Amino acid sequence: MSKWRKRQTMYSWKAPSIILVGSLITFILVVPTLIVLPFIQSAEVEKETVSEQKEIEEVIIEASDSPFSVHVFRSNKETTESVPLEDYVTRVVASEMPADFELEALKAQALTARTYIVNYLMHKEENSLPGNADVTDTVQHQVYKSDQELREQWGTDYNWKINKIRQAVAATMGEIVTYEGEPITPAFFSTSNGYTEDSEKYWQNELPYLRSVESPWDEESPKYLDQKIFTIEQVENALGINLAQSNGSFQMERTKSNRVASIALGGKTFTGRDVREKLDLNSSDFEIKQKGDHLVFTTKGYGHGVGMSQYGANGMAKEGETYKDIISYYYQGAEVDQVDYNAPKLAAKK
Repeated sequence: MSKWRKRQTMYSWKAPSIILVGSLITFILVVPTLIVLPFIQSAEVEKETVSEQKEIEEVIIEASDSPFSVHVFRSNKETTESVPLEDYVTRVVASEMPADFELEALKAQALTARTYIVNYLMHKEENSLPGNADVTDTVQHQVYKSDQELREQWGTDYNWKINKIRQAVAATMGEIVTYEGEPITPAFFSTSNGYTEDSEKYWQNELPYLRSVESPWDEESPKYLDQKIFTIEQVENALGINLAQSNGSFQMERTKSNRVASIALGGKTFTGRDVREKLDLNSSDFEIKQKGDHLVFTTKGYGHGVGMSQYGANGMAKEGETYKDIISYYYQGAEVDQVDYNAPKLAAKK
């Protein structure tokens, strides 16, 4: 064999070996990087999140910042807790809206909480609550959790969450929402179906500031769509009807916000609210489909739909709107005012 052929054979053998060795080296050096990189990036994101949380300075709200106290009946303990107004507002916001919502949305929620209690105390009559309690800590009035309960609920997240909410409360301290100089009924709910509802379409009273408005931001809510399946017997028992003649067809009339105004079922007519409450549906915007001996209810939105949508407020805040923009949008014609004008009347009641 010639020298040239020997070299060619030798090089033919060496070339794949070199490529193989090179590939192994690349694999050894690159793959660990690919494996580690996501963890590094995840750690960096987590570090940034923790950093953002630590950037929220401690906010202290003094008892002297409150013109009066609220007497809250604690349902589980059956005792009454006296809470300075701004502490009460802080804990209601903490109980009613996620702390990781935008700050401007939390400010808007602070206004609804403060306005509600001011309006309620100004107009409340004698109630059946024990002792001198003004309100309960449930949805009958506003959900309220004590500082200790929030600590237990949030654990290691307590500090940044409570300080963020206190920041929202402090920034709006003393402010309420009024219409023609009077505190409003600041209805709010979690998630709309894309529109809020006129007050009289769900409740009896027509309030000029509780008008239907578009709320497209709510589609991002995890509560926007829901589905519940019932047997026909369950629906019949809940509504007190016989659906034997329904044939899977249901006559509905809808409001302009697309919620069910009325529906004919089993020879009876119900409001959308009736059906929602009796079947514990998320919303009065629902569709019904019959599948065999089952009825499938598909709902859009979560809550009664009147007033401020919480997810809508958060969506507006993400787009750069302020809490005053949010308030004026969901409460048509309303204004942000000071509680000072009403505080003396309330203080005199205590």
